[in-house]
Amino acid sequence: MLTAVEPSADAIGAGLMRALRQRLGPETRFVGVGGRRMAIEGVQSPFDPSSLAIVGAFNAIAAYPRVRRLVKATAALARAERPDVAILIDAWGFNLRVAHALRRQDPRLPLIKYVAPQVWATRPGRARTLARSVDALLALHSFDASYFRAEGLETRVVGNPALVPPCDVSDGSEFRKARGIAPEAPVLLVLPGSRSGEVRRLAGPFRDAVRKLTRTRGNLVVVVAVADEVAQEVRDLIGDWTPSPVFVEGEADRGAAMRAATVGLACSGTVTSQLALAGCPMVVAYRLDPFTYRAAQLLIRTPYVALFNVEAQHFIAPERIQGRCTGAGLAEDLGRLLDDPKLRSEQAKAQLEAVERLRMGIDDPVGAAADAVVDLLARRG
Repeated sequence: MLTAVEPSADAIGAGLMRALRQRLGPETRFVGVGGRRMAIEGVQSPFDPSSLAIVGAFNAIAAYPRVRRLVKATAALARAERPDVAILIDAWGFNLRVAHALRRQDPRLPLIKYVAPQVWATRPGRARTLARSVDALLALHSFDASYFRAEGLETRVVGNPALVPPCDVSDGSEFRKARGIAPEAPVLLVLPGSRSGEVRRLAGPFRDAVRKLTRTRGNLVVVVAVADEVAQEVRDLIGDWTPSPVFVEGEADRGAAMRAATVGLACSGTVTSQLALAGCPMVVAYRLDPFTYRAAQLLIRTPYVALFNVEAQHFIAPERIQGRCTGAGLAEDLGRLLDDPKLRSEQAKAQLEAVERLRMGIDDPVGAAADAVVDLLARRG
């Protein structure tokens, strides 16, 4: 059984299913909660997980009745299907409640949490909570592990799937050619997020930044990479930008756009590591609703949001968060990169070096996670 209620977790879950089939055989059956990618691999979710794309404490409080109802549905699925193991991917709030429900229902069911809560950034007490709730943790980064091992939780560092270099190592020239973009034209790649709330909060400052940049740079081409989960919303919010942006959808085209771009403007998240691997210097942005941000200020212990900035412990890429995330501020940072090839080269190099350190030489993180699951199952008999 796998539970994944966010787009990034859905991608991890689909990859893990494929890896587990290779190790356990084609007759392996999967149940659980997932999105489009896991559905392709065979999971029939009892509900649409996109309804749980909740960001922020106050939004989560408002959504609690729905969360509780869907946790019950997930537990009912486990009761009916009697899985041999449950793997709970990311989504701390939802999956912690699922873990508690499954533990009450069947204390013998092995529970594995895949992706650690970011206790290095905020609320270190969650390490103890997780240790009391599951049997094992598959952590993405080495800096996660010590917090949970100190609480007695079996923890394996398996690597981050988002940090695997792309198989396609083209330089982006084919992408430019296919879309009629001149080889020498500067390209701004905009990645506005994969959640509805992210897109809505960032659309305004992103629009203002693009307008400011295109007024003084007539040959600037704007490309918008659209996440499948919010494709129509992005088009509705951004479709009237002037000049009209080039829209791209799908993982392959998004990767090609990253390699073709001169600079990127990215919502904080997995995509920033992917941009770094593609060699694209960027500006990172994020906004929460005001009440959630005030609460977060009391809890968060790090000034960085991009993983490679966390690893480097300084701002390799500029970060514009909350009140600093304005059109003028974003345009200033992006303009500096657009106008200075040396700065772009130095930032891209530093980003990539930090990501390589984060990778820890693990070339197949999903395979490592599958091996850990198989080992746990074997030891449990």
